[in-house]
Amino acid sequence: MIKFAARLTVCIALTILCPSLSAAQQTTPPSNPNSPAQTQSQAPAPAQTPASASGQPSSTNKDKKDPAAGGKDSGTSNDRLFYTLPNFLSLENGGKVPPLTAKQKFAVVARGTFDPVQVPWWGLLSAINQADNAEPAYGQGWAAYGKRYATTASDGIIENFMTAAVFPSLLHQDPRFFQSSKGGFGRRTGYAVSRIFVTRTDSGHSQFNYSEIIGAAMAAAISTYSYHPRSTYVSTPTNPHLFIPSDRTLLNTANVWGTQVGLDTATIVIKEFWPDIHRKLSHKHKSDAVSVPPAPAP
Repeated sequence: MIKFAARLTVCIALTILCPSLSAAQQTTPPSNPNSPAQTQSQAPAPAQTPASASGQPSSTNKDKKDPAAGGKDSGTSNDRLFYTLPNFLSLENGGKVPPLTAKQKFAVVARGTFDPVQVPWWGLLSAINQADNAEPAYGQGWAAYGKRYATTASDGIIENFMTAAVFPSLLHQDPRFFQSSKGGFGRRTGYAVSRIFVTRTDSGHSQFNYSEIIGAAMAAAISTYSYHPRSTYVSTPTNPHLFIPSDRTLLNTANVWGTQVGLDTATIVIKEFWPDIHRKLSHKHKSDAVSVPPAPAP
């Protein structure tokens, strides 16, 4: 529980302390009812040709596309939790959306898993494991940290693909999270937690979330029994031949599985309330921008 709480705290701290993407997003100008397009409709230029007559798509329609409603892969989003962590498989007001193909499921998972922000995230998790001396067979020092970093990254990659790409493709389940935004805090929290156990199929029906529960268990088993350390002897200041038992055990697999499901549950709860936080932050930024008086004319 201590390790789980530490990882969750670092997750929230990382998202809050990385405002670079937030600053980039704030530079996008808000829609203005008195836009140039409206002015042109009142007094069009004589040589102007409507987009429908020229056969060219209207640029205004492109500008109206919500970046959170359609990502690089159709049916996904470009959203980021706290403008930092990839949130490409979450949809607000999902309603009736077309199912993702197997190719799209793998593509969006790869896009989020290998996002540049994952590099420092894995580094922080590895530092927590190093400080906690998790899997002591690795020892301490930079070489041990490198091993823990490789293990942490591999664990995350395997778990992401198993729960959101491999099993959803095989079982025809939808890996996306459809936000509710209905009811109070307790109801919405309960809905978010229930999505760990209940998911939507590609045909739109509700089904037990085999992809999450079994996929996470399979990922934990693959990682634990393939590259996690075996039993070995390490040298310590008090014991030059200290025996360290193997981490390739059923108990350790269960602990890894429980940690992954717990982190996924906490993340889904954050995803449920992120649109509300996003709107409040955007409203605050707009209010601050309006409150700044214009500079006097020279």
